[in-house]
Amino acid sequence: MSAYRFVGARRRLIETIRAQGIEDLEILRLFDDIPRHLFLPEGVWNRAYQDHPLPIGYGQTASQPSLQALFLQVLRPGPDDQVLEIGTGSGFYTALLAASAGRVYSVERIRELSMRARRALDDLEIRNVALLVGDGSIGWRKYAPFHVISVAAASPGVPSALVDQLAPGGRLLLPVGTLEEQELVLVTRNETGEVREERALDRCTFVPLLGQYGWKEEPGEE
Repeated sequence: MSAYRFVGARRRLIETIRAQGIEDLEILRLFDDIPRHLFLPEGVWNRAYQDHPLPIGYGQTASQPSLQALFLQVLRPGPDDQVLEIGTGSGFYTALLAASAGRVYSVERIRELSMRARRALDDLEIRNVALLVGDGSIGWRKYAPFHVISVAAASPGVPSALVDQLAPGGRLLLPVGTLEEQELVLVTRNETGEVREERALDRCTFVPLLGQYGWKEEPGEE
């Protein structure tokens, strides 16, 4: 019944996303089909369909939906694509990817968030997702190469380990910059193996990518 409770709010969110320049009807349909609130703590359900990041516990946030829609628009995952997601978080964006791609491999460093995302994905019978608890900055080499790599955490640079796992013709999108502010960088590998970087969007803010190829410690730690 909760799926019907938010129908109006969901439609208003879709109009907000459209106003941000996302015109792809397939992307908009995903936000109508997949109930975002089921991936969030019940205490924030009343804000689930606002276009804002929301707290999900453990110092982490669920990204704002219009930014997730932009990721999908830039990365263009297709039904034959193998996708690597870094930062499972709530699992909602994982579900969006799973509805677009053939197979999704998602890495999350916080075990409790990964377990919560698994339950939500299972409840919605989303079966084409594998989850791993670990250091997302090193990727998931066992299942490389990937056609799409999506990173929802800020890195001081483009992790070489992730570039190495990008398939020919593949796309990698991640926020790069300081802990306070980043810009989205799109990395592509052409069919001959040449790698190119270009800015996709400036002035965004994500939680830090902690790990071997990211930030080495939590902000404020010594």
